[in-house]
Amino acid sequence: MSKNLKIDPYGFREYDARWLYEKDINSAGIENLGKGLGTQIKKHTKKDHPRIIVGHDYRSYSEEIKTSLKRGLKSTGCHIEDIGLSLSPMVYFAQFNLDADAVAMVTASHNENGWTGVKMGIKKGLTHAPEEMRELKEITLSEKFSKGDGNEKEIKDFDKIYKNDLINKNKINKKIKAVVACGNGTAGVFAPDILRGIGCEVIELDCNLDWNFPKYNPNPEDLEMLHEIAKVVKENNADIGFGFDGDGDRVGVIDNEGNEIFSDKIGLLIARNLSSKHKNSKFVVDVKSTGLYSKDKILLENNCETIYWKTGHSHIKRKVNTEKALAGFEKSGHFFFNQPLGYGYDDGVNSAIHICHLLDNENKKMSEIINELPNTFQTPTMAPFCKDEEKYQVVEELVKKVEQLKNNKTKIDDQVITEVLTVNGVRFSFEDGSWGLIRASSNKPSLVIVTESPTSDNRKKKIFDFIDDLLQKTGKIGEYDQKI
Repeated sequence: MSKNLKIDPYGFREYDARWLYEKDINSAGIENLGKGLGTQIKKHTKKDHPRIIVGHDYRSYSEEIKTSLKRGLKSTGCHIEDIGLSLSPMVYFAQFNLDADAVAMVTASHNENGWTGVKMGIKKGLTHAPEEMRELKEITLSEKFSKGDGNEKEIKDFDKIYKNDLINKNKINKKIKAVVACGNGTAGVFAPDILRGIGCEVIELDCNLDWNFPKYNPNPEDLEMLHEIAKVVKENNADIGFGFDGDGDRVGVIDNEGNEIFSDKIGLLIARNLSSKHKNSKFVVDVKSTGLYSKDKILLENNCETIYWKTGHSHIKRKVNTEKALAGFEKSGHFFFNQPLGYGYDDGVNSAIHICHLLDNENKKMSEIINELPNTFQTPTMAPFCKDEEKYQVVEELVKKVEQLKNNKTKIDDQVITEVLTVNGVRFSFEDGSWGLIRASSNKPSLVIVTESPTSDNRKKKIFDFIDDLLQKTGKIGEYDQKI
């Protein structure tokens, strides 16, 4: 490595790459990342001059980073088609629309200022999975780069093509009054236009672009943002509130009474709404999501099946693709709509549109629609500390323990375990539909714990106590970030 090159290997995450700019990576490091990505794309596409869609978010330094990334890509022989200021889903859409070979989006999504990163993918509609990230890291750090003579062109006004694609096929009849909150992130120049275009009356909240994020980071899982949306929904007597993250692939939802609706419940409402038109469909949800899907009467009447899969946008996206599912829902707010509703990738604006269709179809307020779902008692996502080098081993031991308890028909709060799912840690369910989850976090030194019961708050707590007891006995667990 040349001495003025900076690239922290830890920046290569499970399915994207993120660094603090100039502290953990500098422009020479970004250029090498471009060389690594170009080399990898050539290897997978078997083309000397693959075409790559490139876009960037609205941060003060994103364009400068994009320039370095493009320099690296071009040196390997890639032909770049730059669509300018973008949302991640606009870059994914461009790969289909322009029939390109790969994508690279410069964004750190909702991370604080100072962070940068790249979301990338080769197969249409999919982003890098862990094995592709490992390969990219290996190529980049060992500097085994392919050489070539690339070029670039600018694609002007692509934002109009993206906006019109969503508007033209999604017109609604009802005048839905929607608060659209973008936290001063890039979605501000997209979401209000698109939702107005389909027929909503839009009340904008922090939709002007400001890369200092003067109020808070655009993150719909952040309570600060959700509380602000709730306030504006109530002041304006709006039908719904939407909060978009920094690069527009996630949405958070507030109902007409100002209550936050967790994304797994929104997913179930959308799945119900879709199931009557699309009978015999499959849906994919992550293991942190509510247990209501598996026993939902409307989904069962329409012969639909729900598959619980690994948490993480890249995992759910791939599972939706391989199962040819109609849609996928992740508790963090990533929703995936497959053909004929979308191209399989996560687009926060398209997710908001599907919620508008739900309101358009039903002659009810959002709060009434959500109240039709069975009530469940669910814990927040809790993360007890566990060392990175020990967490997977700890979870493996606990999987064995839970399977043993199931085989011995051991009762927890008078219930026996009826099902054990081990695609991502261990999720065990009881006769009444209650469940508990123990998994290792994919990006932090911690475990992830969630429990839910449709029966009682007390049962939810009892299952948590049971899990906590198992964890304490390992002797390898530290403090929780939050606890019930």
